[in-house]
Amino acid sequence: MNVQLDPQSKTAKNAVDQFRSDILNGLSNTPKKLSSKYFYDKIGDHLFQKIMAMPSYYLTRCELDIFKNKTDELIDLLIPGDEPFDLIELGAGDAMKSTYLLEQLIRKGINFTYMPIDISGNILSILHQKLSSQFPEIKITCLEGDYFEMLQKAASLSDRRKVVLFLGSNIGNMTLEEAEGFCLHLNKNLSPKDRVLIGFDLMKNPHIILEAYNDKEGITASFNLNLLTRINNELGGNFDLKQFQHYQTYDPVSGACRSFLISLISQEVTIDNIRISFEENEWIDMEISQKFSSEKIMDLAQQSGFAIAGTINDSKKWFVDSVWQVK
Repeated sequence: MNVQLDPQSKTAKNAVDQFRSDILNGLSNTPKKLSSKYFYDKIGDHLFQKIMAMPSYYLTRCELDIFKNKTDELIDLLIPGDEPFDLIELGAGDAMKSTYLLEQLIRKGINFTYMPIDISGNILSILHQKLSSQFPEIKITCLEGDYFEMLQKAASLSDRRKVVLFLGSNIGNMTLEEAEGFCLHLNKNLSPKDRVLIGFDLMKNPHIILEAYNDKEGITASFNLNLLTRINNELGGNFDLKQFQHYQTYDPVSGACRSFLISLISQEVTIDNIRISFEENEWIDMEISQKFSSEKIMDLAQQSGFAIAGTINDSKKWFVDSVWQVK
């Protein structure tokens, strides 16, 4: 197996500097806001694995249903023809779902290179070990870093047609305006006839959605609070986690599912000797998990310069993998 970790990835120092800058800027805003991309340190990775295993967290099972049971349909939509291509996965994680696609592509003798992109070197290392054991014949280039920087890197490594996977409803971690900007940027980094598969969590019974993000065991709360622990450990912060409480909402009209951390008292926190004040009941905006209608998905594709090549639903029709082609 040929594995390449991008030599131009940010150094550890630069990554910490960026982390510090983003955290301080976010906590200086009104209202305060932190980026969910920083949830995923080693502990955060472990907690998210526990979230995905929760009975109430349906998203992973729904998309896994598609990748496990409708793999040939995926291949037909993603790869019209038999020319070699690069399969790029944004935020690959442990590739639990895409492994079914990789296995079927290998079984069919299709010529491709798998290029997982992730901000977490820890997750890429685990993925490397897993794939090298399971598929010793696969060609893989692991790229650690920002999505678009690594997409440009992937383009510089190969001029083959690109098929991009953006799974797990990660698109839902953006506001609708941010999602449109992301898709426009994605389009600009691809070539005509390249294809993208984006996973969308669909609007459904609000109780089902809220239960998925507000589990009684408190795992999602721990996942959110862990970012404060990470700030303490890596940036010299002094957050008292007992003085913050997780709060979850879902608006069935807009489809926005949001998580917050609420300051239980009036308090002052320092990060790298910089003081940040919290009023009692003041919140930190932690994450959005947007849910979509079919109409919103169609509008998003059109507004960002894609044509929808096809869609595949899970058996419950709670989730959809939508395949787009660059016009």
